Amino acid sequence: MTEAPRRFGLDLPDYPWEAMAPYQATAAAHPDGAVNLSIGTPVDATAGFIQRALADAADAPGYPTTHGTPQLREAVVRWFARRRGVTDLPADAVMPTIGSKELVAWLPLLLGLRPGDVVVHPTVAYPTYAIGARLAGADAVAADDLDALDDAVRARVRMVWVNSPGNPTGAVADVERLRRLVARARELGAVVVSDECYAELGWDRWDTHRGGESVPSLLDPRVTGGDRSGLLVAYSLSKQSNLAGYRAAFLAGAPELMPTLVNARKHAGMIVPAPVQAAMTAALDDDEHVATQKDSYRRRRGILAPALEAFGLRIDDSEAGLYLWCTAGEDAWTTIGRLADLGIVAGPGVFYGDAGARHVRVALTASTQQVQAAADRLTAARS
Repeated sequence: MTEAPRRFGLDLPDYPWEAMAPYQATAAAHPDGAVNLSIGTPVDATAGFIQRALADAADAPGYPTTHGTPQLREAVVRWFARRRGVTDLPADAVMPTIGSKELVAWLPLLLGLRPGDVVVHPTVAYPTYAIGARLAGADAVAADDLDALDDAVRARVRMVWVNSPGNPTGAVADVERLRRLVARARELGAVVVSDECYAELGWDRWDTHRGGESVPSLLDPRVTGGDRSGLLVAYSLSKQSNLAGYRAAFLAGAPELMPTLVNARKHAGMIVPAPVQAAMTAALDDDEHVATQKDSYRRRRGILAPALEAFGLRIDDSEAGLYLWCTAGEDAWTTIGRLADLGIVAGPGVFYGDAGARHVRVALTASTQQVQAAADRLTAARS
């Protein structure tokens, strides 16, 4: 008997955004064109001094270092101390990554997780957390509280994702919540990884540029109690510095795990290009360009939030980040359709888990002119 041909390829779900095609077509048919507020892709220019740092390092004939240049790692250490309240971070406990998405996807595998292990992620979450577990053969479980898991699952937890500020919700975990999570995860012997890519974009209570507090980091000494073992933070310059096209990010913490992670990435060739490392170094040492960019997002948020509310949407959480997490109390696809009729494209919350099925994510990553156009349409629709 002839054996069936072997099927190749990873068994992964279809990329969810393909389901948006008909709504994008509806929005595109609007007489004044579509306003796309669905994707968190920066649209503003990369600061000139960062571009120059990239260009000045363009003569790079040799292989860059996987662990990152000493200059870059020291810049990360300075940034943590200056902006996040994390002091005495060893430079050896820092490593650049090729953007943060590849890190999220591959970290469970690089940490040695295997079938039978459990990766916990928030109930409303960036889908790549679950994909990363799947790539390692582990099980992804959605939970916002480790104590909500049954004993059999809890016994298999080896990794816990935190996302604060959250994507898509914009929710921020305070110090006490992070401290409780760390204590519980350590009882289970699990690594905790915090995705903090929106930390510089706090609003109201968390708006440091308006006298607010800094968004707490997992590596904050108030959280760690002075022990960073088993605790990792992922951060990206895509949002704060408009470097999405550079793929510029880093991982920090857990000094006992970092050598293994660096070694694994050396074997896999996961290396950030030398010119990008130079650009990252320049960006991390400058706070002014971040404040300037944040002012733009603050203006856009101020335009869009009241217009969404006038349209009948309630804004939940949204304490930080580049999104407004909204609900009309109806199925997300119904809201997406009503927005598409106005020529506005938003993201359905169900893409981030069943718990988001009645919410939509509206991004601030469009030009101020486009955001104003969307706000005008929303307001007119309710007048």
